Amino acid sequence: MQKRLANAPKEATFLCAEVEIVQKYTLYNINGIRMENFIHKFLAPAQLQITIKDRFGNPFTPREWFMVPLFVIDEIVERLKNNTLEEYHYDPQKAALVRR
Repeated sequence: MQKRLANAPKEATFLCAEVEIVQKYTLYNINGIRMENFIHKFLAPAQLQITIKDRFGNPFTPREWFMVPLFVIDEIVERLKNNTLEEYHYDPQKAALVRR
């Protein structure tokens, strides 16, 4: 993680800014690419809609940022661990997971 974040101030994906790690999670026996795709789809209603300029001045729309409270992310991780996340969807108006 530290290696990936080292260049954050130069990368538009990280909004050309320093990154502060506020939480770390460990998940086992999960395909990282599939999980990332699932999380993107799951949190799509809360995706940050901005366009910034990269370090070369080119417009860039990052797709990696979501407006979700940390306690919801904690719950998402717990539900991934116990295989119950698919029973829920994220409601950005309530800032909560809601049972389908």
